Amino acid sequence: MAKFKLDEIDHQILDMLIDNTRIPFTDIAKKLLISAGTVHVRVKKMEEAGIIKGSSLTLDYKKLGYSFIAYVGVFLQNTSQTKFVLERIQQIPYVTVAHITTGKFNIFCKIRAKDTMHAKDIIFMLDDIDGVYRTETMISLEESINDKKRLMHTIFNEL
Repeated sequence: MAKFKLDEIDHQILDMLIDNTRIPFTDIAKKLLISAGTVHVRVKKMEEAGIIKGSSLTLDYKKLGYSFIAYVGVFLQNTSQTKFVLERIQQIPYVTVAHITTGKFNIFCKIRAKDTMHAKDIIFMLDDIDGVYRTETMISLEESINDKKRLMHTIFNEL
């Protein structure tokens, strides 16, 4: 598949969408002095090329009662069980991220919980999955940086 070429207008459209995925195309068009139809066509092309994949919603988990964050390293009895274990992890809604990793852990998860008791229950759910040898947990004291926008702006400025 050929690499999709982004021009300066595409970069500017993406910059605005990164800052606010809900910005109307008419607002983007006014700022860039182009038509809303042009914005629509360009966004559609970037979607079709796979550069834009949907949009996201940022929640304030603290206000929803889920301010406890922990990271759980999962050790497997056999690496051949990775797919099976990931399918079971995916059934635990409090596991928000899971990575297959090299190094110390086979799988590394981020969990969100209401409090330490709730986190304990989630960790026990992970421990109870067939194929999990043991887990190791690190509690997050504070999420200091969670900003994908900076990376996206940097990537598009480098293109």
